[in-house]
Amino acid sequence: MGIRTYRPMTPGTRQASVSDFAEVTKTEPEKSLTRYKHRKRGRNNRGVVTSRHRGGGHKRLYREIDFRRDKLNVPAKVAAIEYDPNRNARIALLYYQDGEKRYILAPAGLKVGDSIISGPDSPFETGNALPLAKIPLGTDVHNIELVAGRGGQIVRAAGGAAQVVAKEGDYVTLRLPSKEVRMVRRECYATIGRVGNAEIRNLSLGKAGRTRRLGKRPHVRGSAMNPVDHPHGGGEGRAPIGRSGPVTPWGKPALGMKTRKRKKQSSALIVRRRNTGQ
Repeated sequence: MGIRTYRPMTPGTRQASVSDFAEVTKTEPEKSLTRYKHRKRGRNNRGVVTSRHRGGGHKRLYREIDFRRDKLNVPAKVAAIEYDPNRNARIALLYYQDGEKRYILAPAGLKVGDSIISGPDSPFETGNALPLAKIPLGTDVHNIELVAGRGGQIVRAAGGAAQVVAKEGDYVTLRLPSKEVRMVRRECYATIGRVGNAEIRNLSLGKAGRTRRLGKRPHVRGSAMNPVDHPHGGGEGRAPIGRSGPVTPWGKPALGMKTRKRKKQSSALIVRRRNTGQ
């Protein structure tokens, strides 16, 4: 992927940059693998806003991604690399030998015509899915299961990769992109390689309109409101918060307050916590 910039003909194009989509080989999605997905727009079943700053945005068709990789020992050929509006990674369209078609997250380096396979005895090549117990130490993996058979749940964002650092007993230890070190059951599947489209983090939207097309509505600072609207509001000029720390519009501590449940079962599997900046 490359990044394309514009000449500063308008204020919006002065700062904007976009992907050149050089790796995308097919513009229309596979119709049998798409479906309509209801857009909640931050509302609950009564239409009441329960999550602010969501709504609008361009229409999207949902692409059904194979996170399970449960079609074992059946080779597939990469037919196309496509854009997916529902995620920042690219997706790869697979044609299996038995005629079935599926989408997967496109790893970095995967090209049209490549052959990939899932299974415990698959070769250690980019795009192949194996149980963690069969993957060598030091290997980069993504789309990792937390419960065997449930499908990949972590390390799915563009450019993401976890590293296999140890194996002991029934668990394999991984170093996640957040620098957290965590144990996962050895029978859980993971895909070899790093998720592609890593350069997306270097893009600049350039104007508010591109943010709105992503379905994000404006965020108003609490300090710009009146006291009736937000605990940070009011005061003369640029007044300080007036509290011991920042809070949410409903008065609960924000920006650094730990919200993870102390008795969460998976805490026993975390060897080293990620750096939370505290």
